[in-house]
Amino acid sequence: MTTPAGRSPEQQSFYDAVGGAPTFARLVERFYEGVAEDPLLRPMYPEEDLTGAKHRLETFLAQYWGGPKTYGAERGHPRSRIRHAPFPVSPSARDAWPRHMRVALDELELAPLHEQTLWDYLERAAHSMLNTVDGGEAPAAGQAGPRPARLRTVDGLLSPRRAERDRE
Repeated sequence: MTTPAGRSPEQQSFYDAVGGAPTFARLVERFYEGVAEDPLLRPMYPEEDLTGAKHRLETFLAQYWGGPKTYGAERGHPRSRIRHAPFPVSPSARDAWPRHMRVALDELELAPLHEQTLWDYLERAAHSMLNTVDGGEAPAAGQAGPRPARLRTVDGLLSPRRAERDRE
């Protein structure tokens, strides 16, 4: 048995295993249907038309999961955190993004292992974009974003004196 790319199933990329371009196009299209109606997320997209954002996400996901290298050819290294830094990604925004992605992913009806693999990645990606705690301004280039609360407590990572100073 061979795959569309002529590879054996053992060599098949995740991209090919889940259906390639049509699958990622459906995922991204459905995701942006939710974003277009979301009062928290929609303002983060400066374009009136979301076509460019759809293309960027679709080509990024395709490349990440073993598909065509279009994203890299068009935009270079993904640098996801840097590209998202100008936008205030608060905990609320971080949670809204996967809500829309969850709806889109569920509609794909992937095999359970593929669904879980993709969801795990998407959820981690959403958490990695967090750059403000209160929905205020995103940090300026070169400034640190918020540190997770667990790092501010005395849990072996910070001394009691440092934790006390951080609380002030």
